[in-house]
Amino acid sequence: MDYHTAKALLEWQIELGATECIGADPVNRYELPAKAPKPAAPANEPVPVAAAPKVDPVQVAKAAAEGAKSLEALRDAMDSYAHCDLRNGARSLVFSDGMPHARVMVVGEAPGREEDTQGKPFVGRAGQLLDRMFAAIEMRRDAPDRDKAMYIANVLPWRPPQNRDPKPEEVAMMLPFLERHIALANPDVLVLMGNHSCNALLGRRGITRLRGNWQEVLGKPALPMFHPAYLLRNPIAKREAWHDLLSLQSKLRDLA
Repeated sequence: MDYHTAKALLEWQIELGATECIGADPVNRYELPAKAPKPAAPANEPVPVAAAPKVDPVQVAKAAAEGAKSLEALRDAMDSYAHCDLRNGARSLVFSDGMPHARVMVVGEAPGREEDTQGKPFVGRAGQLLDRMFAAIEMRRDAPDRDKAMYIANVLPWRPPQNRDPKPEEVAMMLPFLERHIALANPDVLVLMGNHSCNALLGRRGITRLRGNWQEVLGKPALPMFHPAYLLRNPIAKREAWHDLLSLQSKLRDLA
């Protein structure tokens, strides 16, 4: 079997949720050995070795994020960050999409399967709905005009296995990168899509209570909204989403 075929089969197994290798032959771990092993000869007392200093992944992330002076440097820093295990099961780093330095920055939760495949945030069904929602207030991720453009990123840049919820330690590791991302993009307004982005940047959950109520994040106005994936499951909530989009449009006019 050549390398590429083996790699493709392994990725397929990971996509199915395989987490460990199992041998072809069964092993009876309760079987006693035929003869008891001879006791080992006493060895000299080992010389104690000093334990390696424990690395704090959050502090490593903070140092790496603070050292990034541009969005390109930040992406490289995230790509080089080795302490988040999510990267080991993901196909690609999903950094951002849209126009950098647009007036509106949308913060999602984490990439899904389509996003992991294409390396861009919000490109699946939820992303298509997101585009239609913002098109209704004349905003697009590919608009050349900063006033009509969007910039999109996620709390986590790597897809969690089987689209599970992000773990608190994963969010803590990647939060310094997200905060630096917001500082470098420098939008006028943030839109927090869903519970996990609100929890990361506001320290609060309960999107049904938070949505539509303006908050402040890193000195910027922030509007929590229902995640488009939630709207696909609950179309009746699109009325509240439309209200929030109009509120966003009004806030942008006021800030201008």
